[in-house]
Amino acid sequence: MHRLLCLVALLPAWSFAAVITVNEPWMRPAARGASTDVFMELTVSERAAIVDIRTPAAAKIAVAKGSRRVAPPFPVDLVAQETLLMRDAGTHIVLSGLARALKRGDRVPLTLVLAYADGTTQDIEVDAEVRRRSPSEDHGVHRH
Repeated sequence: MHRLLCLVALLPAWSFAAVITVNEPWMRPAARGASTDVFMELTVSERAAIVDIRTPAAAKIAVAKGSRRVAPPFPVDLVAQETLLMRDAGTHIVLSGLARALKRGDRVPLTLVLAYADGTTQDIEVDAEVRRRSPSEDHGVHRH
């Protein structure tokens, strides 16, 4: 089953209403104290940047861009109406120093903090599933 989490965020009345779509958030199993990668598809209706990521599940959080890891502040730019595909070979989140072992089927909360051009910020709550591969791979869906 594909997991689609669509959030409509209403910013102050003088601002705009941004639509954020987080699709298929997942991460691989890992031992306590180890590291794991987090993957998802993220789309925003308005230009933004991921400026912080929080989770109670790990001591450290970084963003991997290819072979390079960047600690906060990131930023990861999000282009309006373009999907950021967080995958192995591209940009994705890395959790290090896991507080507990992550087993298949566990759920891990993440908070993505987005910043907009007008200076407002927004917390996006994400519920990532621990699994061996992406939901699309489990269901034979191939994206090109």
